[in-house]
Amino acid sequence: MCSFADYFVICSGESTRQIKTIYEEVEHALKKEGVLPNHHEGNVESGWLLIDYSDVVVHIFASFERGFYQLDELWSEASPLLRIQ
Repeated sequence: MCSFADYFVICSGESTRQIKTIYEEVEHALKKEGVLPNHHEGNVESGWLLIDYSDVVVHIFASFERGFYQLDELWSEASPLLRIQ
């Protein structure tokens, strides 16, 4: 579906504390496995954090920003591997 990543992880948190915790836990779990990010973007205050692992790009949103940017809709033709609500 795109040339720059094989997978997107799109998730959201309900508070800045939860968003920061999701971000930290993703990095911590992958670092334990020897996987380091190539790039980071955003901050908790912006409502959108991105962690780029080349083949996998992780998007962590605040609720408003997730609805505003609608990445779920942008990539709606892709087949989800897992959906948790």
